[in-house]
Amino acid sequence: MYWLNEGAQELFFASIFSVYMLYQVTVARLDPLQLVLVGTVLEGTILVFEIPTGVIADMISRRLSILVGVFITGLSFLVPVAFPVFGGFLLASALWGFGYTFTSGATSAWIVDEVGEQAAGPVFLRGAQVGQLAGVAGVLAGALIGGLDLRLPILLGALGFVALGLVLALVMPETGFRPLPVEQRSSWAQMGHTFREAIRVVRRRPLLVTIFAVTAIFGAFSEGYDRLWTAHLVDGIGFPALDGVQPVHWLAAMSIAASLATAWLTGRLRARLDTTQPRHVTATLVAAYTLVAAGVIGLALTRSIGAAIVLWMLVAIARDVGRPLQETWLNQQVDSPVRATVLSMSGQMDAAGQVLGGPIFGAIGRARSIRTVFLIAGLSLAPAIGLYARTLRRPMVGTTAMPRSPAEDGGASG
Repeated sequence: MYWLNEGAQELFFASIFSVYMLYQVTVARLDPLQLVLVGTVLEGTILVFEIPTGVIADMISRRLSILVGVFITGLSFLVPVAFPVFGGFLLASALWGFGYTFTSGATSAWIVDEVGEQAAGPVFLRGAQVGQLAGVAGVLAGALIGGLDLRLPILLGALGFVALGLVLALVMPETGFRPLPVEQRSSWAQMGHTFREAIRVVRRRPLLVTIFAVTAIFGAFSEGYDRLWTAHLVDGIGFPALDGVQPVHWLAAMSIAASLATAWLTGRLRARLDTTQPRHVTATLVAAYTLVAAGVIGLALTRSIGAAIVLWMLVAIARDVGRPLQETWLNQQVDSPVRATVLSMSGQMDAAGQVLGGPIFGAIGRARSIRTVFLIAGLSLAPAIGLYARTLRRPMVGTTAMPRSPAEDGGASG
């Protein structure tokens, strides 16, 4: 049942998002600020409701929380199909963010309750593989159907979520749930305690200022870049006019090619990079995010669609490779007694960077151009890269390693 849920959700999300940004750009004609604000509303909603909705999963039922989240997610994507205007997308983002908070954490907690902690690892691993395969299928389906009408993949994906909710309501079990003790439940008081504890930790460990600054910078960068690159490629540069080949097909091919290249490169890195050595991880991160910055600046300057596609893939691959290394690096910078506090605060700093920094990039895009946004966004990564590089001169702790892939252990890979 967990695999069904993971596979179906990845299939529907991939189908929807193979056309969603293109739909906002070409049908709704949202400007750069509006594109970013749609994402800001999503992130803000998640920040506000993550804790209140978590009470349902903690106190009442993980199953109920998942069902509510799946239904709301499906309904949220019906809104922009019916109302392809800025207000419709804002409402959709608010609903989707609200629905996401019901499933965030609840799905993993539910399967652990059902199969036990010892058996959960293989289940998660297989679920990730199922999700990867379903995601590729969703991109292909979205591109093919979207070539007929950009609304269709969104509509079918939304109805798919509603249908999935009905199936789960009929067959999803819940036999291992036990309400969490009061002291373990998410609460605003707990968030406040985490913040105060983080401040105390930062005062004792100045390196954490670097960690939180890097996280906030990348949060702001990602919100600006992720919301605007589709508009830049479609309107700012333009894809070649080939018979029968539409922008949705170009975008799908780019996404799949980048995913395959990332999988290959990640496998090579796992075989060759000693992730138990913090300096090796840091040096690789510096290289990866230097490529990201250079790629984004290149996108701001080039007027060739061929060069833009290559640069976009460079950015996508370098970011995907950098994400697990960034998590490894973060764990290596702090020791066990404060790790949970630091990780929690890091997540909040990432969200704050997106909510606060995204609209600034959007406003620049409306007032100037997306090229200006990309130029500033690329240059804004320089301080983060410098902060990473500075840690190379500091003593480092921890030996957290990247997990090995199933293929390396003799299993199947997806």
